[in-house]
Amino acid sequence: MLALAWTTALASKTLNTEGAPASGAARGPAAQPVLVELFTSEGCSSCPPADALLARLDATQFVKEAQAIVLSEHVTYWNYLGWSDPFSFEEMSQRQSRYASRFGLDQVYTPQAVVDGAAQVLGSDSTAVSYAIAAAARKKKPEISIEEAQWNGNTISLAVTVPEGLHGALTVALAEDATHSMVGRGENAGRTLQHVAVVRVMKTIGQNKTNKNQVTLEPGNGKGLTGHAFRLIAFLTDGEGGRVLAVAEVPVTRPQV
Repeated sequence: MLALAWTTALASKTLNTEGAPASGAARGPAAQPVLVELFTSEGCSSCPPADALLARLDATQFVKEAQAIVLSEHVTYWNYLGWSDPFSFEEMSQRQSRYASRFGLDQVYTPQAVVDGAAQVLGSDSTAVSYAIAAAARKKKPEISIEEAQWNGNTISLAVTVPEGLHGALTVALAEDATHSMVGRGENAGRTLQHVAVVRVMKTIGQNKTNKNQVTLEPGNGKGLTGHAFRLIAFLTDGEGGRVLAVAEVPVTRPQV
């Protein structure tokens, strides 16, 4: 079963983009950070190829113009098929629904890749994903930084510093570097699925009012942390679920208890 009836057809349609440059436009000399969000589910048989593509993008950075900062965002609406995705939580489904409204889509689907909040494409389509990333990388972003990350059990505190005069909705995510599941039921029954940069908690704190923003993150979806290798991703958008104005990431290691 495909994620939704029209998922496959979507790949052949024109990309939903905002301001995508013409093919062959000049590339900048420095790689620009680009946020790539993959909405996925272990209950969807169409998703493993997209998960693998995201992992390859993360490992090889195959779009030369860009520094792809990736996130796997597991949605809940496939859990009814018999396998409850252990990395899914409702906030990710809600986030995808906001994107669907933004892009004028009739419904949500998986696998969906959203690039810099400005384009949405089929998440398993390497050509479409590459084009959307290259288009986003042609727009220079100001730099933001993540500092002072400190663990306290499963809670992590940090500070996000933004340039003076840069304002937007600030969102911070804690993602686990690598996870896997042996799926026992549903469309992927019998498969071992691998994931990268799996969002464990995401928090939007609204419009940044200062240059240095203090943030505390703690998984609140009832799923405790067991791994040790994580990454923090912070991004500023022109409204919640809007176009990405700036994005940064840093690796963080959770101490063994």
